[in-house]
Amino acid sequence: MKHTLSNSQTAKEQQGNPSQARATRKALVAIIDWSTAPLGEEAASIERSVIGDLAEVKTYQCGTDSDFTGEILDARALIVWHNTMITKTVISRLTQCRAIIRNGVGYDSVDIDAARELGIAVCNVPDYGTEEVADHAIALTMAQCRQLFPLDSEAKQLGWNIRVQEKMRRLRELTFGIVGLGRIGTATALRAKALSFKVVFYDPYLPNGVDKALGISREHNLNDLLRRVDVLSLHCPLTPETHHMIAEHEIGLMKPTAYIVNTARGGVIKTAPLLEALRAGRLGGAGLDVVEDEPLRTPEEAATPNLIVTCHAAFCSVEAKREMRTTSARIAKLAVQGEPLQNVINGVNC
Repeated sequence: MKHTLSNSQTAKEQQGNPSQARATRKALVAIIDWSTAPLGEEAASIERSVIGDLAEVKTYQCGTDSDFTGEILDARALIVWHNTMITKTVISRLTQCRAIIRNGVGYDSVDIDAARELGIAVCNVPDYGTEEVADHAIALTMAQCRQLFPLDSEAKQLGWNIRVQEKMRRLRELTFGIVGLGRIGTATALRAKALSFKVVFYDPYLPNGVDKALGISREHNLNDLLRRVDVLSLHCPLTPETHHMIAEHEIGLMKPTAYIVNTARGGVIKTAPLLEALRAGRLGGAGLDVVEDEPLRTPEEAATPNLIVTCHAAFCSVEAKREMRTTSARIAKLAVQGEPLQNVINGVNC
């Protein structure tokens, strides 16, 4: 006669064998939100609708390595909102993880080398907010070139003298410079071109002829670009190469009337010399959606003249957020199913 164990007996045996217990549980997709400023939805309705019954989907708020405990470490996939750091320490403790998926374009918050060493794929969502970020870069540019905020302030103080008229410019006389001509940089270039800016870009990783295809100009040297532009718009990832790409020397090369716009990553610009140049009138202004060690830390930083700052919100729209979450969930589903992954950026796709 064939004997079978009762449910209670099976549970007792599995309690003594954690690896067997893990093997019999449904896979977990852990959504990691930043505890300081959560951006996700605790119910994870979009992610659950994509993943269905293939895995449990749970949301966790984490701020430091010590918050990564318990069942998080057994997750098959992590979906990570921005500003939550996934360090080597955290990665080394993951037991079943196949993919770490950044809910966004940038992946500088994840130790991709540590993940590669352990055979864990790091993925991103590179295309969800292309339109929104490009629109935001243009909005920050227009706010500076047309001096919208000073004019708004004057009008609300019942003035009508256009005190900033010497800063208001005709767009077709201005050169719009782009650093990084990827998806977002290209979308921004096309928008700037449509507004009659003279558009020029710097990107050492693109082949010859891109400028001809888009009908824009190219500089092969960053310093030459900086000397030339009236608006500098940054669209490069944050890497060791681009960290503090714009610092004292680079700012010193720019026209004192030029504007800097950053919708990429805060660390691409060294904050102190930028704010000092604005205070000293050595730059016309800056429009920043991102800053180093965000958010701004002091009232003195916030009071910097000719500075517009938004809350790392360039990616935001109802539609973009839904697309981002859907794509991340789809990649997590592939990880649970053991299928080839999409948008892998660290060369792991086993």
